[in-house]
Amino acid sequence: MGKTDLAKKVVDRMYNNDPFSQWLGIERIEDGAGISKLRMTIRKEMLNGFDIAHGGITYALADSALAFASNGHGRMSVSVETSISHTESLKEGDVITAVTEEMSLSNKIAVYHITIRNQHDKVVALFKGTVYRTSKEWNV
Repeated sequence: MGKTDLAKKVVDRMYNNDPFSQWLGIERIEDGAGISKLRMTIRKEMLNGFDIAHGGITYALADSALAFASNGHGRMSVSVETSISHTESLKEGDVITAVTEEMSLSNKIAVYHITIRNQHDKVVALFKGTVYRTSKEWNV
């Protein structure tokens, strides 16, 4: 099985068993080994008391992208450290896209940068995630 096929099967399995990512309305644009591109629309129930998207929404999108990209290599990986900077606010109806870049990959640790942009291609959040790569292979 090729890398792309393996990654798609792993992410299919993860997404199909992930009711939170489904509730977010995440659309998978690209899956791959160390690659994830996701898109979603901000809905009214995602807004906070300031009538802007709750910070946890962009964080959750980036966290899903981190999980899909890191597990796309075929080894079970879990986050050990993450951080996010919100650079612009989001309103209901905004469409955001998360693009993952694999910065470092070793036998046990991988580091990813995820950039989230709105429908106007403006950066709205920057996320960094570090994962621990277990020795367990995905059985797909």
